[in-house]
Amino acid sequence: MSSSTLNGQVALVTGAGKRIGRSIALALARQGADVAVNYSRSAAAAEQTAAEITAIGRRSVALQADVTRRAEVKRLFAEVESRFGRLDILVNNAGAFFHVPFEQLTDEQWDGILATNLKSQFLCAQAAVPLMQRQGRGRIINLSSLGGLLAWPGYTHYCVSKAGSIMLTRCLARALAPEIMVNSVAPGTIQFEGEPPDEDYIRRVPLHRAGTGDDIAQAVLYLATAEFVTGQVIVVDGGRSLV
Repeated sequence: MSSSTLNGQVALVTGAGKRIGRSIALALARQGADVAVNYSRSAAAAEQTAAEITAIGRRSVALQADVTRRAEVKRLFAEVESRFGRLDILVNNAGAFFHVPFEQLTDEQWDGILATNLKSQFLCAQAAVPLMQRQGRGRIINLSSLGGLLAWPGYTHYCVSKAGSIMLTRCLARALAPEIMVNSVAPGTIQFEGEPPDEDYIRRVPLHRAGTGDDIAQAVLYLATAEFVTGQVIVVDGGRSLV
């Protein structure tokens, strides 16, 4: 993939200050895109990501917004339009993940993770559509999860939210075609430097390693440039879903 693959395009990545979102934002910039770096609370990390993108030679700005709230989403997309004049790629990456036994799951925990992992994708996609339709094309890439395909009882709320993300992807792919293509990336266990290795995952998975942020970013780059793929889920899990 050449460095000019996404030249002239503008991407917005939610939750892009750290971890997977940061990897995606940097990868898009390396392929020529200007990138809006959304964050909710990680201001310093988001500013650092935006600075690294600027150092690559692309335009970037860190934009704060709670993407579970419609008013803040509307403000976020208005800022993207004002600063960049267009939007070609939306990566719905913002998400949350935590363990709670089903019997102990509270209304607040259920509502909170559904808002962060699913409602945010709905709101951002809805806000992105007018900008993309204006130019007659666009790509929406939702981050789902292996948890949207496998049942993890200690993460019922999470699994339901990610299964919802997968169905949202499929519905939007039909609703927004042919101008806008909508796909999903479903990561398995992704680990970063300094984190203890998930030995059980590494033992089970056929490739015998956890994934990296770059593994997910490569899948996003493919979907950002593919011309005949929509409504699909790319599982990036080293083969964990096979066993």
